[in-house]
Amino acid sequence: MMPDVTDPLPTEVCALVLAAGEGRRLRPLTRGRPKPLCPVANVALLDLAVGRARTAAGDVAVNVHHGRAAIDDHLAAGADGPLGPVHVSVEADEALGTAGALGLLRPWVDGRGVVVLNADTWAPGDLAAAAAGWDRERVRLLVAGEDRLWPPERPTSRVAAAFMPWSEVRGLEATPSGLWEASWRSQQAAGRLEVVRWDGPCLDCGTPARYLAANLVASGEGSVVGEGAAIEGTLDRSVVWAGGGVRRGEHLAHGVRTDDGVTVLVR
Repeated sequence: MMPDVTDPLPTEVCALVLAAGEGRRLRPLTRGRPKPLCPVANVALLDLAVGRARTAAGDVAVNVHHGRAAIDDHLAAGADGPLGPVHVSVEADEALGTAGALGLLRPWVDGRGVVVLNADTWAPGDLAAAAAGWDRERVRLLVAGEDRLWPPERPTSRVAAAFMPWSEVRGLEATPSGLWEASWRSQQAAGRLEVVRWDGPCLDCGTPARYLAANLVASGEGSVVGEGAAIEGTLDRSVVWAGGGVRRGEHLAHGVRTDDGVTVLVR
């Protein structure tokens, strides 16, 4: 789940973990905490993404907007632990999207290539080999699926990681925009988009059903119970967050229960 970083990391590559989204599709789970802090197998999605980023890059940035205070506190608390220090990019007035986030970070990127990860995409695995094989001249996408293609209406739904060369980043503006529209589409038309197959899991946790699915895959199809959860009833392929509980005589099946008692059943 959290890869160990043992080899020296390339200084010419940095990473951005996208964590500024509202999490509207994941409601009501996101009413109590921001989407990046929702746990998969008891580890926050944000922590998992930062851990993956550190297998390919020394410096890691996280962009914030929705739920900023909670994410700031979480990052500050983890700075001396496994997360390590990260650069926080504040999108104060509005969320800037995947391309706008990079545009705002251009002074920090400063000529380096960037590995871009979505905090809400659960795609465990080491990125070191993909980074080592990247020419830093073309956009490289790690895409899950046999055909390595994606539907035009959702161009990022199967992307486990994106490698952006400085030549593409330096032209991005700090305005709300997406990487497909601002970069990938034109690079594909020019034959400069390198698509590499990602053979590991790749689940967008944007909806309760997909969030539950990621937890079940991570746990080997068993229920996931957070630390301190009071389980007096029974569980079947469900998730109970730390601090949550299942009452005596209650049977929670194919559901998610949060620490403040919100329950979502997936059917």
